[in-house]
Amino acid sequence: MTIWINSPGGDCIAASRIYAMLMDYPGAITVKIDGIAASAASMIAMAGTRVLMAPTALMMIHNPMTGAYGNHEDMQKAIGMLEEVKESIINAYEIKTTLTRAKISHLMDNETWMNARKAIELGFADAILEDAKKTSSEASYAFSMRTSQLSLLNKITTTHAHTTDQAPPEAGTAVLDELETRLNLIKPH
Repeated sequence: MTIWINSPGGDCIAASRIYAMLMDYPGAITVKIDGIAASAASMIAMAGTRVLMAPTALMMIHNPMTGAYGNHEDMQKAIGMLEEVKESIINAYEIKTTLTRAKISHLMDNETWMNARKAIELGFADAILEDAKKTSSEASYAFSMRTSQLSLLNKITTTHAHTTDQAPPEAGTAVLDELETRLNLIKPH
C-alpha cells in the first residue's frame, strides 16, 4: 500500500487511530511525503514500512497542544493529559527512529522542522523520492527507438503495399529497399 501525505497535521487522537490502522495492515506500507507531514501527520507517517520524502518536503514534530478552561485543578488535569499524549506520540517516533525517548522529547520541545535529509539522518524517513525519469536506463531508450523504427517500417510497408497493388512488383521493392537503407543510416543515432 502507498500512502501520500501532504498535511499540516490536526487532531492527534485521529492521527493515532490512523497510525494504528496502518500498523495493523499485514502488508508493506510505503509513505510518500510530497509536501509536508507536520504535527499529527508526522505521527501517521511513522506507520510506514518505508518513508520517502520529496527533496523539497518537510516534516515537523512538536509537543501536543490543547485548549483548557477552568480552575487550577482543571489546568493540572490538562497538563497531565498533555504529558500522556506526548508520551504516546514518542512511542510512535521511537519505534520508527530508534532515537532515545529523551532525544525525541527534546526535539518535540524545540518544535523541530526537518528537510528530507535531516529526517533521514534522524531516522524519521528512509530515503528521498527518486525521479523515475532520471533513473531510467539508456537500454529502455534504445529499445523504444528500435520499436519506433520497426513500427515506422511496418507502417510504410503496409501503406506502400496498398498503393502499389497496380504497380509492377520491382517498383515497390526498390522503394522499400531505399527506405530501409535510410532507416539503417539513422539507427546508431
